[in-house]
Amino acid sequence: MTFRLYLQERKPIYRIGNKMEVQEVEIKRLEASIEAILFTMGEAVEVERIAAAIGHDVDTTRKIIRNMMDKYDEEDRGIQIVELDGAFQMCTKVEMYDSLVRIAHIPKKCVLTDVLLETLSIIAYKQPITKIEIEAIRGVKSDHAVNKLVEYELVEEVGRLDAPGRPIMFGTSEQFLRSFGIGSLDELPILNQDKLDSFKQEAEEEIQLSLNLS
Repeated sequence: MTFRLYLQERKPIYRIGNKMEVQEVEIKRLEASIEAILFTMGEAVEVERIAAAIGHDVDTTRKIIRNMMDKYDEEDRGIQIVELDGAFQMCTKVEMYDSLVRIAHIPKKCVLTDVLLETLSIIAYKQPITKIEIEAIRGVKSDHAVNKLVEYELVEEVGRLDAPGRPIMFGTSEQFLRSFGIGSLDELPILNQDKLDSFKQEAEEEIQLSLNLS
């Protein structure tokens, strides 16, 4: 079925054959889908690909997007959709650049909760270490904690374990040393060796169990 898009009093209208139907809800759904596509892709997306994704023909899709472009301008939004040689991209309006520059120069505030400090300590003393090993020591899932430490640039990927799935190994970064005022990992406080050996054994047993179950 071929759809042709019309605008009447700023309300989207479809003509289907000889029938005229106002499909405002459907238009909003399509606009939301297009918005999600452009936001997620982060680059120019060909109109043909967008049309295929939302299940409409190219001409209708192009008209919907251009209607969205007009609405973004009318509503004085901080973002816009631009057309680039048959493709569309969502980007920031030029007028917003000053605000973006200012926010980029504000240092990120790292809030280290007890959970983050515990996870960071394990990584610092046991590196290189995988998430499985961290979770074996902590006894709980640690995805969020590890990801947050990576975001704070206190922890970074340092390689992959030579094991099934090649899990990522993590270690502390130079930012970690700067943040805690130490020159090297050798300056970390010495922990009880018996406790470290216990941690190591628990982690190795947990990894072996996971490998046996996979």
